[in-house]
Amino acid sequence: MRAPDLPPESAQPVRPPADLVAHLAGFSGALRRGGVPVTLGDEIDATAALGHIDIGDREEVRLGLRSALRVERKAWPLFDHLFDSHWRVGGPERARRSSPQGRTRRAPRRWPGHDNPLAELARTLAGQQRVGPADEAGPEGGRPGYSPRALLRRKSFEACTEDELREMERLLARLARRLATRRSRRLVPARRGPVVDLRRSFRGALAREGEMIELARRERAVELPRLVVLCDTSGSMDPHSRFLLTFVLSLGKVARRTETFSFNTSLTRLTPWITSGNVPATLARFARRVEDWSGGTRIGDCLREFADGHLRRTVASDTTVLILSDGLDRGDTGALDRALLAIRRRARRVIWLNPLMGDPRYRPEARGMKAALPHVDHLVPAHNLESLEKLVALL
Repeated sequence: MRAPDLPPESAQPVRPPADLVAHLAGFSGALRRGGVPVTLGDEIDATAALGHIDIGDREEVRLGLRSALRVERKAWPLFDHLFDSHWRVGGPERARRSSPQGRTRRAPRRWPGHDNPLAELARTLAGQQRVGPADEAGPEGGRPGYSPRALLRRKSFEACTEDELREMERLLARLARRLATRRSRRLVPARRGPVVDLRRSFRGALAREGEMIELARRERAVELPRLVVLCDTSGSMDPHSRFLLTFVLSLGKVARRTETFSFNTSLTRLTPWITSGNVPATLARFARRVEDWSGGTRIGDCLREFADGHLRRTVASDTTVLILSDGLDRGDTGALDRALLAIRRRARRVIWLNPLMGDPRYRPEARGMKAALPHVDHLVPAHNLESLEKLVALL
């Protein structure tokens, strides 16, 4: 099959409009008219790719779009020709590319002249927050773009109205379910897996006098994390506790090996009180039964109690420990330091979620946070849905 013909040399260069999605759609349409099979999914991938690369580097933009749009090698000349006309101001002649032999590390190749055709797009999209890693796919895996749900994902928990609270809880439940679709690298036997298991296939052939009638197959396993969650329910965490516990309960439905504890002035194991499928009733039960709910906090004493009484039973080398707290400790920071040291030695990793990190002015200078930082693998924000989406990627 021959490569698609190049369009006439008289094609005029096109300046990108302010809407990146519309311009990519036009560019993809030109590729399709030239015979290059570009799908809608490829266009969405290309939109997301521009949020991860240096758009000031012409060569990086060209290679990024060519990879995201999955252009076959035989169609590269056509792609380069259309790229010149759609993504360069004035469309000057391309610089000669070096041969694969004797390749040297190149310096970033800037756009010709002083006018970057993506500069206006970058300014517009930065103001609208249209393109970025968090917008690649929403909680339902939809296409990137502006929507009321996208605004809700960035809205702080403490600023939500009552209607937004209910919608937020639904989004939190969907977000937790994404863990059940993430595949690990480990292969396990399957009836219709994409990978042929030769060893099992030959073993099965022995029962049929050496005839390999059916191929055994394998697929990547869904490997759910083992979690231990320690949630601060003191008064300073009140605006965030409802959502964080809703998220934790949703995680528990997916990752069955989850142990949940709350702490304020004392430690309470919440796992026996969790009712499957009834998050509001479970949260109400927590508020009634947990001593000193929305009161003071002694993080160090509570974590020391956990390390002394529950650590060996609940935490192993494959366990991730999540600590949900603002780090405002009224107790002994020495106890906090020793407890976290014991937890870190036994756990796979320790992740501290701090709602205060949603404020760009925040610095972890409270006594509790200073004592905790040397023993924490990841200190991440937990003030809105978007921050919890990033946590799912860590898990």
